Amino acid sequence: MDDLQVTPDHFIPANELEWRFDTSGGPGGQHANKAATRVELRFDLGRSEVFPADMRRHMLDQLGSRVRDGVVTVSVDESRSQYRNRVTARRRLAELLAESMRMPTARRPTRPSRAAKRRRSEAKRRRSETKRLRRRPELD
Repeated sequence: MDDLQVTPDHFIPANELEWRFDTSGGPGGQHANKAATRVELRFDLGRSEVFPADMRRHMLDQLGSRVRDGVVTVSVDESRSQYRNRVTARRRLAELLAESMRMPTARRPTRPSRAAKRRRSEAKRRRSETKRLRRRPELD
C-alpha cells in the first residue's frame, strides 16, 4: 500500500507501517475460520522520525493507553473482506494520529464585567428576600 497521509503536511512512509492478518473469529463458519480478514496495523510512533520530537512526545501523551512501548495499534475485523478492513485500519490510524497532534488552545483568563457582578448581586438579593418572606414572623 501507499504512504499514509495523516495531515496535509505529514505522511507516514509505507515501510514504517507494520501489518498483521489473522482470522476474525465469531460467526461466519468456514470463511471466518479460514480467511485471514482481521487486520492489525501497527506504527512505531516512539521511534519514527516523521514527526518532530516535541510533537511526538505530545502525541504519545495524548494517546495514553492506546500506545504500548511507543507503538500505536489499530485492529479491524468489521468486514469479511481483508481489503476493506485494511482501508478502515489506515483511515482510523490517520484519524487517531491527527487527533493526537492537535494542540489544546490556551485558556485566556477573564473577569466578570461590572454589569455581570451587579446582576449577580441583585439576583442574590432577590433570592434572599424571597427566603426572608418565607420565614415565620418574628414575635416581639
